[in-house]
Amino acid sequence: MTPPPHTHILDVKSLHFGWPDIPLFQDLNLQVPAGVSAVHGEESSGKTTLLMLLAGELRAHSGNFVLRNTDLNTHADAYRAQVFRTEPRSDALDATSAQVWFATLTSRYPSFDLDTALELARGFALDPHIDKPMYMLSAGSKRKVWLSAAFAAGTALTLIDEPFAALDLTSIRFLNALLHEASRHTDRAWVLADHSPPDGIRLGTQLLLGT
Repeated sequence: MTPPPHTHILDVKSLHFGWPDIPLFQDLNLQVPAGVSAVHGEESSGKTTLLMLLAGELRAHSGNFVLRNTDLNTHADAYRAQVFRTEPRSDALDATSAQVWFATLTSRYPSFDLDTALELARGFALDPHIDKPMYMLSAGSKRKVWLSAAFAAGTALTLIDEPFAALDLTSIRFLNALLHEASRHTDRAWVLADHSPPDGIRLGTQLLLGT
């Protein structure tokens, strides 16, 4: 891990987790600063699993997670309210439109900005699809919906799995601009999980898995 240049948003200490017969994390310590950080590694190295653990969606065998002074072990609901993560492979939202889903997120995340989400959706060229159920959208368009929500959520910690997958070149450029802006944040942390760290984005820290 490289030394974090900014204030730590998330501190993880002594994380232990593994699947049956597949140990993944043994006494992992991780400090996530404000700005953009990256988790990278080969397939099945534990990238998505780590994001689920950081989101409080998956219970660690042991370890402490503290997000902006909120301890996951003692204040789980308050912790999770400060984290945005979606599962890009899920079909749970297939019957819902982006417009309707965005509206539901205003009650889940206190700082979620509906106008910003809709503006970002326009930036990702989603206007023709905003009212369609998501089963009608391509994988790339679904990912643009999730990204629009992520950048509008206003959460202390935002976790994005394979952010560039299935995106067209114009959308990749738009996302890169958003990430450049996020890299300058001093009060929010963004963790990207992918096979390699993003090119040209200043990273607060990075973690290589599977070594």
